[in-house]
Amino acid sequence: MSITPSSLPVLQGRGGAVLTADRDALVLDRPREQVTFVPAAVARVRAEGRTVTIELRAPRGTAPTVYQVEDVSEAAAAVFADGVNAMLPDREDDETDGTALTVVRALTPTWHQRFVRRLLWGLLGFFVALVAFTVVAGLAGTAASVIFMLPIGGITWVCLGVGVYTVRRWLRERWLRRHGITVTATAAATPGAYVYMDGTGTYRGFVHGDDGPYVTVSYDPRDPADVLVPQAPHLRLLNTVLGSFLLLCSLGGVALLVLVVVDALTGGELSRGADGV
Repeated sequence: MSITPSSLPVLQGRGGAVLTADRDALVLDRPREQVTFVPAAVARVRAEGRTVTIELRAPRGTAPTVYQVEDVSEAAAAVFADGVNAMLPDREDDETDGTALTVVRALTPTWHQRFVRRLLWGLLGFFVALVAFTVVAGLAGTAASVIFMLPIGGITWVCLGVGVYTVRRWLRERWLRRHGITVTATAAATPGAYVYMDGTGTYRGFVHGDDGPYVTVSYDPRDPADVLVPQAPHLRLLNTVLGSFLLLCSLGGVALLVLVVVDALTGGELSRGADGV
C-alpha cells in the first residue's frame, strides 16, 4: 500500500535531518546521506516525545534496525507516526528483513567528482597562466612568440587535461583492485540507478550512465558509499597508454613554452645561441 505524502507533515530534526513521505516511500535526508524506506521494509514508526523512531522489519529472533530523528515537533511527530502506521501493510507473521529493502545513497561528492573538480580548477589555472605568459612574451619579444605560443599552449592544455585524468583514474582503479572491495550492483527501479550491498550489510544506491541489469563496482572499505565503476580491461589499457603518452607530450609542451618565454625575456639570446651552435 502506498503512503500519501500530502496527509503527513515534514519532520525537521537535529543536525539538518528531514523526514518526509515521498510517493511510495519514506525518505530520510541527512547532510551526508539519503535513506529510502519502502512500506514493506517498515515495521512501525514510533513517536516518543520529540523523537521519531523508524523500526524496520526483522526476522523473528533478530534485533530490528532502527533510525531516529531527534528534536522534531512533538505534535507533528505524533501525526506522522499515526499516519504512517495506519497505511503500512499488515505483516505481523512476515519474516521480511527490512534492511534488505532500505537503500542508503551518499550525498557527499565521490572521489571521482572531487578529482574532476580539482582537475578543472587546475586546468583553469593553467589557462590563466598561459594567457599571462603569452602577454609577457608578446610585450618582451615579438609577434612570432605569441603566434608560436598560442597553438602550442592550446595543444598542451588539452593533452594535460586528458593525460592527468586518464592516468590518475587508472591509479585509483589499480589501488581499488589491490586494497578495495569489488561487488556487483543490480539495477534499481529508477533508470540509471543501481544498488549494492557493502561489507556492513547496508544496501547503497548510486547513479550511473549504463542501462544494463548490473554493473561491477569497487569501493574503499574505509568509505563504502564512494564507489567507482571500473573500466573494461581493453578500454583501461587503451586509455592508460594514450593518457601516459599525452601526459608526456603535455610536459614537453610546458617545457617548450617556458623556453619561449625565457627567450623573449632575454631578448632572443637562447635562439641566437642555438643558431650559433
